[in-house]
Amino acid sequence: MSLKTLVQNSLKSLSVTSNGSVAFSPTQFDADVMTTYGRFPIALTKGRGCFVWDNEGRRYLDFVAGIATCTLGHAHPAMVEAVTRQIQTLHHVSNLYYVPEQGALAHWLVEHSCADKVFFCNSGAEANEGAIKLARKYAHTQRGIANPLIITAQASFHGRTLATVTATGQPKYQKNFDPLMPGFAYVPYNDIAALEALVDELDAETPQVAAIMLEALQGEGGVCPGDVAYFQRLRQLCDQKGILLILDEVQVGMGRTGTLWGFENLGIEPDIFTSAKGLGGGIPIGALLCKAACAVFEPGDHASTFGGNPFACRVGLTVCETLEAENLLSNVKQRGEQLRVGLQRLVQQYPTLLAQVRGWGLINGLVLQPETAIKSVDIVKAAMGEGLLLVPAGPQVVRFVPPLNVSADEVQQALNGVEKALAVVSQA
Repeated sequence: MSLKTLVQNSLKSLSVTSNGSVAFSPTQFDADVMTTYGRFPIALTKGRGCFVWDNEGRRYLDFVAGIATCTLGHAHPAMVEAVTRQIQTLHHVSNLYYVPEQGALAHWLVEHSCADKVFFCNSGAEANEGAIKLARKYAHTQRGIANPLIITAQASFHGRTLATVTATGQPKYQKNFDPLMPGFAYVPYNDIAALEALVDELDAETPQVAAIMLEALQGEGGVCPGDVAYFQRLRQLCDQKGILLILDEVQVGMGRTGTLWGFENLGIEPDIFTSAKGLGGGIPIGALLCKAACAVFEPGDHASTFGGNPFACRVGLTVCETLEAENLLSNVKQRGEQLRVGLQRLVQQYPTLLAQVRGWGLINGLVLQPETAIKSVDIVKAAMGEGLLLVPAGPQVVRFVPPLNVSADEVQQALNGVEKALAVVSQA
């Protein structure tokens, strides 16, 4: 078979159209793809800036951004240039060798955080898995704890692997996946009395608590910001008892909250923290970061085939450098404030439907009244009809997580769109 025939057959099997896009059939998609998502009935095929287009040519203002992932929006020139250059140079070699791009990204992250060491992987769940392993090894080797426990918060979200779904304090994600991983305990978020009581109970006879793992702001749990006094007391408690403080920065890190890291809003530093989502601007990458004192991994303890490859790290470094070059942290603060003021006006306009607005920077939640029959997904669907993409954060909260370079005009467009959506659902 000639090369030309082989290429033609390959394109035919992918259903590539004459303009280079992939032909789409919802029926065939549902027949071939495992049903692990309740998908909205649109197929997105193109993006630019803060907008995306579906396969029928309709434009949407994207306030989902790949669920807080597309830091620079879609087709940002710096990312396009970095992706093009790196794929033409070297995209993967494995961690058997030094990877200069990996070293450069690690150095940037160390220089811009409280961390001393970085391990790269592919996702937030993998980064959190690494944090769990690191905390357990530290407990065994540095503190002599035979059966280490990690405390996490109710309503948290840390991933979908078996260990991270166990760490996730939401039973709905754990259902039918028993037996879950041992070694986890749960407390209410932002409740320091409950946390201190549990630590005292677990460590009453001999130390068992190896780490406390929390989000600076709970994203999937309803866009619930951490309380400053709670986290500062938590830091004191960990220091007093030798417990590691792990912060999951997968959704709130990389500028999302108006500071580079979510924990900066709380005036503390963790011992270990994780990053993913926004770090690659939409290209899969995750990172486990820690201070030198708890960097106890040795060769053979942990690994990732794709983690830290030249392609992902080149893109990650581009995202980091662009955050600085375009002064996006300032934009996040300004546009976040504009968004919250506008959403608060809608709360006042629809008091029987909406309860409050909460969030930091450009991760914000519009909270529904508990007694309303309308759910967050109803508002998301109505907004989609107005050309605006939003995402639920549980049944009672609509989440707004646009690209960090969103403009003032685009924020106003989003506010106009959600106002129209609220008018639709309130009349239904």
